[in-house]
Amino acid sequence: MQLGVIGLGRMGANIARRLHRAGHRCVVYNRTPNPVAELAAEGLTPASDSSDLVKKLTPPRAVWIMLPAGAITEGMVEAMSDLLSAGDILIDGGNTFYKDDIRRAKTLEAKNIAYVDVGTSGGIWGLERGYCMMIGGSKAAVDHLDPIFKALAPGLGGIARTPGREARDPRPEHGYIHAGPAGAGHFVKMIHNGIEYGLMQAYAEGFDILRGKAAAALPETERFTLDLADIAEVWRRGSVISSWLLDLGAMALADDSNLANFTGAVEDSGEGRWTVDAAVEEAVPANVLAASLFARFRSREEHTFGDKLLSAMRFKFGGHVERPAANSPAK
Repeated sequence: MQLGVIGLGRMGANIARRLHRAGHRCVVYNRTPNPVAELAAEGLTPASDSSDLVKKLTPPRAVWIMLPAGAITEGMVEAMSDLLSAGDILIDGGNTFYKDDIRRAKTLEAKNIAYVDVGTSGGIWGLERGYCMMIGGSKAAVDHLDPIFKALAPGLGGIARTPGREARDPRPEHGYIHAGPAGAGHFVKMIHNGIEYGLMQAYAEGFDILRGKAAAALPETERFTLDLADIAEVWRRGSVISSWLLDLGAMALADDSNLANFTGAVEDSGEGRWTVDAAVEEAVPANVLAASLFARFRSREEHTFGDKLLSAMRFKFGGHVERPAANSPAK
């Protein structure tokens, strides 16, 4: 199958690579030329701009936009709506706010262009591990794109199958789901990221307590100097709190148990805020998710060891680099 991919950053380039390795034909474009040249050298088809990308695809076309949420993606969606034709499909695989998806789908429907939103999880590891995808859009469009989603998804892998799923849709077991109409995919991914905030905060606070057990303020007989890298590692093996996030935390602690390369200023990319907004709209208590978001705000003012572990985990799974603190002295 053929697919146009616009936006060749940390995830976009590897999405195109994974599809190419699976035998799909990808036409790729990026605002800066170097990522396009790299993928062209690997056998993918380069495009000089978005118009050229559309011309190099055979109708009915499918184009995947992988850009930062907000004005950049909005502008590209508007541009593609003028370049694509009736029967084509436009995919947004970034972290767009789901209400924007609903609006865009309605606008594009007037031109008979299908709009599909894909909440994409996998970060910089997706090329090898595959991507977990939460998809919104019409059944016809999602079914048409199934070969693309199947190639990007991780597959069954070594995870034990859940009893009682034999008669259900097999796609979730392979790592992708048709969540519902336009907007549903990004809504599910938004909540996924809100939960991610809470999980990471729980690990961060727990390791902060472990590290603090050596504090001079405690009675000397009650102080423990604990090996955090070893604790993280043993919890990976048979523990009920094992997870991929813990795996990444263990990697960071094995690299440097003091996490000296991290300040602990933890950014938020928007989905945590939107999750809390949705909880307010629905009158659903979300104590942990809200507190984990507020903890990130606080981390930009004062930093704990737990904040450093949060930053380290974000860097490990997504390549997210800390921003310099606003009051940092110039070097």
